Amino acid sequence: MLIGGEAEGEGISISNRLFDFLLLGIALVFVGVAVLVVASLVLGGSGSVGGVILIGPIPIVFGAGSDAGWLIAVSIILTVVSIVLFLLINRPAKKFFS
Repeated sequence: MLIGGEAEGEGISISNRLFDFLLLGIALVFVGVAVLVVASLVLGGSGSVGGVILIGPIPIVFGAGSDAGWLIAVSIILTVVSIVLFLLINRPAKKFFS
């Protein structure tokens, strides 16, 4: 049984555990970016980037490199899918029992 966000007898807060996973995820993103940058510099490869930043309802689309066109298209598709899933998950539940 949970009391005040803590497991009884264990004294471990569930929110602290989730926060630790959040920090781990952020750290893994930074490590991944660093590995890609180092690999690109060491191997002398070229890179392309594309993305979408949503600030409210206004999308900012960017891209650079030889493959930027399809990276931007994939980013836009993933953004639309994310918004649709967000709207589907957060829609009001139908009342079966009135």
